[in-house]
Amino acid sequence: MKKKTLIIISVIIVLLVLCGVYLHYDNTKLQVSNYNIVNDKIPNDFNNYKIIQISDFHNTKSKTLTNDLIKEIEIQKPNIIVLTGDFIDSNKTDIDIAIKFVKEINNIVPIYFISGNHEATTKSYSKLKEELEKNKVIILDNKTEILEMNKATINLIGIDDPRMAHENTVVDSEIIKVELDKAKYDNNKYSIVLSHRPEVFNTYIEKEIDLVLVGHAHGGQIRIPFIGGIVAPNQGFFPKYTSGIFEDNKTTMIVSRGIGNSILPFRINNRPELVVITLNNK
Repeated sequence: MKKKTLIIISVIIVLLVLCGVYLHYDNTKLQVSNYNIVNDKIPNDFNNYKIIQISDFHNTKSKTLTNDLIKEIEIQKPNIIVLTGDFIDSNKTDIDIAIKFVKEINNIVPIYFISGNHEATTKSYSKLKEELEKNKVIILDNKTEILEMNKATINLIGIDDPRMAHENTVVDSEIIKVELDKAKYDNNKYSIVLSHRPEVFNTYIEKEIDLVLVGHAHGGQIRIPFIGGIVAPNQGFFPKYTSGIFEDNKTTMIVSRGIGNSILPFRINNRPELVVITLNNK
């Protein structure tokens, strides 16, 4: 074999190894994103109130990732943890893995859960709910929980993924409006909505929600610098709502890039994300 051919093969092997290392890093190295939310509706007693959001866990099997999640949650010392949908994956459902993770964190602070589209499309959802409730997770299916600090209160509203309604002839935004009405909350209080869907941002604005925590978009799966994600469910190519914070009128929405993967088995330039939100009124 000629020397030139050996050099080419060696270069290709090195590049493949580097790509493999990069993909492993990009899919298992946790990134923590911090958001400070300031709103004068937030009571004084809720200043520095910390919420950890975990979205799109998709019963990940990465021990590196789950161990880092647990360590970071303990470091952050949150007041509550919220799980914003797709905790399991309907294509590779493994409730045991999901519940094992919950058992590692359910003695830290209260955990709140809402469904995503994968919970809506799996036959194992009733079993998942049963196991979550056994492990002290509070399921907010179109319900409102009143969070208290001393005598001050705010709303924590959880809504089901629109697919749970099984209304194929009704658009998702209309389903979400109905679900928010079912939740029965006092709009004069500061209100946080846990939802799975970022693409209906206009609906949250219309309902005058103060803060919305969502996932679903997986950060666009493959992110291009200065452009963003390539594709997201229910948004198509070059979607608008894949990561970060969005504000319009009086509504703020935070989109988590999530933890796990689903149909596509890898992310590119799009590390798993743990979202940390801190509330303040000034």
